[in-house]
Parts: sequence; C-alpha cells; structure tokens
Amino acid sequence: MLSIRDPIHGFIQTDELETALLKSRPLQRLRYVHQLGVTYLVYPGAEHSRFNHTMGVMHLAGRIYDALAARSGGLLPEGNCRERRLVRVAALVHDIGHAPFSHSAEDLFEGGIDHEDMTQRLLETPELRELFRRHGDGIDTEQVMRVLRKDGSEMEFLLSEIVTSELDVDKMDYLRRDSLYCGVQYGSYDLEQLIQTVIPIQDPHDGVWRIGVDHTGVHALEGLVMARYYMFTQVYFNVTSKVMELHFNQWLRSQGREWASDPERFLREDDITVLQEMRTSDHPHARAIIHRERFSLAYETSEHLSREERDSFQAILPGLRQRFGDQNLLVDNSNKDPHRLAKNRVWVRRRDGDLAPMSQASDFIAKLSRIDAFRVYAPKALRRDVNDAVQKLWGSE
Repeated sequence: MLSIRDPIHGFIQTDELETALLKSRPLQRLRYVHQLGVTYLVYPGAEHSRFNHTMGVMHLAGRIYDALAARSGGLLPEGNCRERRLVRVAALVHDIGHAPFSHSAEDLFEGGIDHEDMTQRLLETPELRELFRRHGDGIDTEQVMRVLRKDGSEMEFLLSEIVTSELDVDKMDYLRRDSLYCGVQYGSYDLEQLIQTVIPIQDPHDGVWRIGVDHTGVHALEGLVMARYYMFTQVYFNVTSKVMELHFNQWLRSQGREWASDPERFLREDDITVLQEMRTSDHPHARAIIHRERFSLAYETSEHLSREERDSFQAILPGLRQRFGDQNLLVDNSNKDPHRLAKNRVWVRRRDGDLAPMSQASDFIAKLSRIDAFRVYAPKALRRDVNDAVQKLWGSE
C-alpha cells in the first residue's frame, strides 16, 4: 500500500493493484498533463495535473461506494469487496486517454477518436493487461471497460454512475481541486453532506439503479450545481483562457498536428513535448502563447443567448471574416448546461418516501439556464473596428 498526502482529501491509501497502476506509464504520463489545459497562463496556481485529479476521483469513488452500500439494503456488498475495488480502479484510470493540455484541443485525435476511446486502447495494452493479471485478484480490464462504457450488468451500471453521471465523483473532485489551485471560492460546496445523503434509487421509469439523494441532500446537490455553474462562467470560460485556447488550436491546425491514435506514440506526447515544439516555432499563434502576444477581446455577448440570438450572431460571422480576414479573427462559443438533471434523471426521495426528479424538487435548478455566449478576438490594432462592425451587423440582425 501507498499512503499519499493530498491537499483536498488528506491521506489517500492505495492497494497493490492501484499502486502498480500509479507506477505505470499511462498514469505517470498524467503528471505532465495540466488538469486545466492552458488555464495556468491566467491563474498561476493552476499547475495541478491530471495525476492529482485522478487519485482524488479514485478516493471519492471509494467513499461514495461505502455510502451507497450502507444504504442499499444488501444490493451492494460492504467492506473491501470486489465491487468497491473495481469502481476505485475504474475511477483511477478514467482519464488516462487525455491528450496534451487536456480539453484544450481534444477533438484533434487521429481517426476522429476521443480521449475515452484512447483510455480503452491504453487499457488493452500488454503493459496494463499484465498489471491486472498479476495484481487484479478477480478484476480485469474488461470489467473496468464495462464500467467506463456503462454497458455492463445491473451492478456494474450502478458502479458506472459513481464514475460518470450527473452526480459523479469526477465533478466532486475537480470542482474543489480546481477552485483551490486557481485561488477562487467558486467551486466550494458541501461535499460531506452530499456523501451522507446519496442513496441508490431504482428509476421508476426503466427500473435501472441510479444514484439519487435523500431529501436532506437537496441543498447540497444544489450547491454542487451552483459551484459547477460558477466555475464554468468564472474560470473554465475565462475570457483570457479561452483566447489562449483558441491560439493553441490554431497553431496545432497550422502544423497539421493530431494526437496519436496509437497507444505507444500517444504515451510519448504530453504538455512538455508540445511546449517544446511551440518554443521553437515562429508561428504567430505559437508566439501568442509563449510570448503573450495574444489577440484582444473585441466583442462579447451575454452569457445566456436564446436560440434565436445565437443563430443571428452566427449569421454575421461570415461577413466579419470576409471583411477582416480569417487570420485577424478568433471566435469562441462557450456553451454548457450547468446540469442535465432532468435528462439523466437524478431522483430525490422525499420525506414521505415518494420519488421526485431533482429538476422538480429544486426551484433553483428548475430556473438555471444554459450558458451560451460568443466572444470575438482580434489584434489590438483592429479591436475597435471589429467591435463597431459587430455592433452594426448584429444590430441590423
């Protein structure tokens, strides 16, 4: 076992399999992949890595499993059982397929795969299969992949809910971790109350077991949703972070760069190798990041555009590009649902024992609207002209 000190959760203990996985190439590579991509260029403290995060997710997966098992009436076995070990391992490896700089350019994999596909490919490598063979003690890579894909047995689906759902340990960790390292308070919520009130609930619509909350956990879940909303609006969609991300994508595309789809080549790429390429590049978009020669914000819409407003803004973009040239404009569309509690059905057990969807049990959540905003960036010399053109064109729309 290892005992690792973590700034969020205190000491995190690992068993033999988890220790072996942490020492493997796919997990060690995550030390050199920033959790928040290029955000460290704006928030200097945001130097934390995917490696930190994935250990926190593993730790929380065990805690949530324990809480659910204690309230499951025998549905989930208690103690250090195979199911608990399986969900912790699935949580530990869930991010190993992330490309350099995490989400900053995750759509540039060869062959159109994504980081989840790459995670599966890495789990299928001889290195990880051998670790599971030697240390798995009843757990293998196929079981882990079923949990990550949410296509296993009834029991495995409930384990999947712990790792990836609207009420998953991924969000529970990254909100508090990102908030701490960025030096903000937006990601704070009552984690302990949430853990104390999560319960397994059989969905009355399809009979599937999901993670829900007791009525005493409604406000704690509201706090999680609010924390996520503010972290997106204030940190993840930060105005300077987004332009740096746009410059990064433009540079990658100008170089014809794609993330390797072959696991061996993929493991040789991380933030450090990509930064080294950028440092030796004279391309304007590389210089924008390395030498802080970024475009300036020329125009920004409100955070909550209606569908009609969104369509009308998109309609003016071709005219803007024709007038100022593609090379002089960067356009970002930051959009996110603060929650999908209605679509993915997180249930609340009321005081009388009846079930209600969280989207109805909370007036706050029912009123929280989708984030959808546009920003237009341009070189400083053109910023005012671009601003005037946007106002004129969008005003006519």
